[in-house]
Amino acid sequence: MTRRILFGMMLLGLIVSPALVRAQGDVNEETEKAMKAASAKVAPSIVRIETTGGQDVIVWTDRSTGAPIRKVVGPTTGLIVDSDGYIITSSFNFINKPSYIFVTVPGKGRSVAKVVATDLSRMLTLVKVEMKNLPVPAAFPKKEMDVGLWSMAFGRTLNPVVDQPPSMSAGIVSAVGRIWGKAVQTDAKVSPNNYGGPLVAIDGRVLGVLVPASPQSEGENAGIEWYDSGIGFAIPLEDINRVLPKLKAGTADKPVNLRGGMFGFPQPQPSQYLAPAVIASVAPESAAEKAGIKGGDLVVSVDGKAIHTMAQFLHAFKPLYEGDSFAMKVKRGDKEIDIPKVTLQGIQTAVDPGFLGILPMRDDPEEGLEIRYVYPNSPASKAGLKEGDRIMKVGPAAGMALTAFAGRDRFMTIMSQFTANTDLKLEVKRKDGGKVETLTARLVSFTEDVPEKLPKESSAARALEKAKDPPKKDAPPKKGDPKKEDPKKEDPKKEDPKKEDPKKEEPKKADPKKEDKKDEPKIEKGLLKRANATLGRNYWVFIPRTYKPNVAHGLVVWLHPAGREGRDADDMVDLWEDFCEDHNMILLGSISDNKNGWVATESEGVVSDINAVLNQYTIDRQRILVHGAGIGGQMAYYMGFNARDLIRGVATSGAVLANQPKDLVANQRLQFFISAGEKDPIVKDITDSKPKLTERKYNVILRIVKDKGKEYLADSPESFLEMIRWIDSMDRN
Repeated sequence: MTRRILFGMMLLGLIVSPALVRAQGDVNEETEKAMKAASAKVAPSIVRIETTGGQDVIVWTDRSTGAPIRKVVGPTTGLIVDSDGYIITSSFNFINKPSYIFVTVPGKGRSVAKVVATDLSRMLTLVKVEMKNLPVPAAFPKKEMDVGLWSMAFGRTLNPVVDQPPSMSAGIVSAVGRIWGKAVQTDAKVSPNNYGGPLVAIDGRVLGVLVPASPQSEGENAGIEWYDSGIGFAIPLEDINRVLPKLKAGTADKPVNLRGGMFGFPQPQPSQYLAPAVIASVAPESAAEKAGIKGGDLVVSVDGKAIHTMAQFLHAFKPLYEGDSFAMKVKRGDKEIDIPKVTLQGIQTAVDPGFLGILPMRDDPEEGLEIRYVYPNSPASKAGLKEGDRIMKVGPAAGMALTAFAGRDRFMTIMSQFTANTDLKLEVKRKDGGKVETLTARLVSFTEDVPEKLPKESSAARALEKAKDPPKKDAPPKKGDPKKEDPKKEDPKKEDPKKEDPKKEEPKKADPKKEDKKDEPKIEKGLLKRANATLGRNYWVFIPRTYKPNVAHGLVVWLHPAGREGRDADDMVDLWEDFCEDHNMILLGSISDNKNGWVATESEGVVSDINAVLNQYTIDRQRILVHGAGIGGQMAYYMGFNARDLIRGVATSGAVLANQPKDLVANQRLQFFISAGEKDPIVKDITDSKPKLTERKYNVILRIVKDKGKEYLADSPESFLEMIRWIDSMDRN
């Protein structure tokens, strides 16, 4: 019977299978036809963009691996959005600040284009060509976008003949409302090859314009590290069309910049997806303060829509622009308060970071944070904190639950939320006796004081260990965990420790062969000359003989004066060697090939040098600084503002801050140590650098050395040693 059933099933399979194959073939054929039809429909609106001049070569480097991703040269893509010659594209395509832009429209030829506007929130650029009656594609409505829709990413970088079909990569819409509600996500291949091109639905309507994007950061190349990863983003064309009249108001002589709306509170942390929408603190003169929001307020709703988490609150206002408004309701204590109108601002007033007054113990993965040093007369000192105490939890004093954490870096991330004059609560475990106390401290502005002497021990030497997660509240003890079971409860199997166990073996003698560390990778130390074959660069690095992988070392990046071109390596090592050993530092010497000194286009090369060291040695990310003299100091300023995800400090000797500094970013701290000789002809210009920085609330130390001119800071031992201590205290909080 069973055999007859199986035989019948086999016959049925033979009968049905061809039909299934034909059906599958029909589906594939119809899908292929639909895709070709969609391509033909949108192709006339996809243009090829070429640039000349500007910064000839900019290499974007993957900051995690140091690998170069792409040289920003060659053609890019754009999409016609208005028949009178307006074309939208990704701002990434103009990261090299080109002198000339040329656009080739299918069937219309090549024409010069001018930038007329930039959407700084979504990193889109609008250019205009002198053409009329251009084809404009239809926009796919946002309300109809859903996960699973076919999506095709188009570009015009691969084929120079624009009258032929554009390149296409197919996928689906994998998420909507991404990048805080600004973008639609696709798994179609998205990369610099099609940035600025359209993401198109199967019916030929445009879902959006492809851009690199990231929920964690903003800027021209934010998110490019995800290219070809199966995660790509497009700004909905419907949203672009909504602000197009504002963008078209710009001209080549006076371009328009649309800025994202800023509410006025510190950047939320990773727990934002679960944490309630509590406004920890409010920036002075911000939209939040002007609307009457107070630190500690809990967001209840925005425009009548209930808000339960910080992520929901971000989704509510992040898509908005400067000048946009919304209503909200907050809970303050036991009362609910209606805020009828919050008008977002485009530029955040500089926020004064809060300073507690401690130095942390580094490389300690245990719960909480051990205090290495307490600044005299600081809020920490006045609150009674002492060296060796361990901060276990921290949070604003405005009635919120305290946050548990593990390690220095997590503590610094939490503290980046709080500004000067914020009252904090700290749960502290005392060094003496282990008693747990709750203390209160009011944060102040960062001090310019550099400790005259620091404790020698700065690291717990456990940098390679993973930070331990704080215990869950009221978590029951694990069964069999002797640390959490009742200490009074005796184990009946436990024998008298004084009684010898006859079965107990004597400890085995160490086997010298097994102790041989030949299998461990050899760590190169001393002065090492390096070459980056990919970028055609040379650099040198000094690794102190005391280097150990379990101790995170600070990284001092030396940018030499004009004309030295790396020939000062031996002199710098002779000067810095002892300090590198005493303070756990590595010295890196980047080399400029320009005989007249550093130029901005070399910045990514310096970043590549840094990443090469990051990949080989254990580096303290809070103590990476660029240090230079003369034009090398000017390059250090530039690096500090243009590699903010890496650089935490800038130390200059005899250098002027040439340009206006960028705004301070709370979770990307940047500090400055500026020095100059009293007799230096440009000492006044150097001195004027400080107010430019302090106006934006940067922490700045300025030292004018008596009876000195253009000499390097090392010629003044007292000031040089102060800079060394400043480097060792860069992670103060």
